[in-house]
Amino acid sequence: MSLLLRMSNRSLLVCVVALVVSILLAYPYADLLSMPAQIASHIATLVFATGIKISYVARLVSLKSLGLPVH
Repeated sequence: MSLLLRMSNRSLLVCVVALVVSILLAYPYADLLSMPAQIASHIATLVFATGIKISYVARLVSLKSLGLPVH
């Protein structure tokens, strides 16, 4: 379970960074991108937001199974 905790922490960090980048590409820098790239950045926003939720749930499960406090 400690492997799951490490993996979920890392994937949480990666998803947060990727979400910020996709939001920046989808909204403030949209005029610099082609239409397919804008569509991809909007889809990426949804995918990475879902990744954050899944990573957080995996983190909670691993913390609970290790007997560590879940905040």
